[in-house]
Amino acid sequence: MILKGTKFQLKVWKYLKTIPKGQIRTYSEVAKAIKKPKAVRAVANAIGKNPYAPKIPCHRVIRSDGSLGGYSGRGGINTKRKLLKLEGILL
Repeated sequence: MILKGTKFQLKVWKYLKTIPKGQIRTYSEVAKAIKKPKAVRAVANAIGKNPYAPKIPCHRVIRSDGSLGGYSGRGGINTKRKLLKLEGILL
């Protein structure tokens, strides 16, 4: 699959692919992992623009307060909840 996006989006999406099934990260953790700890909003925006969901598993990223945040894939937040539940994550 050839990904199309900005350099920053591609960096974020590449990291998302490393999150193991059944695990979650926060937007802040993703920002730190890509060496841009202050870019939490930019990370959230890049994740929100992910056109490859769920192949690139943006559903595995949640807010720091434990809430789900958004999901740009088909079906929105309900799909995110279902995908996480299928992976054994109940929020």
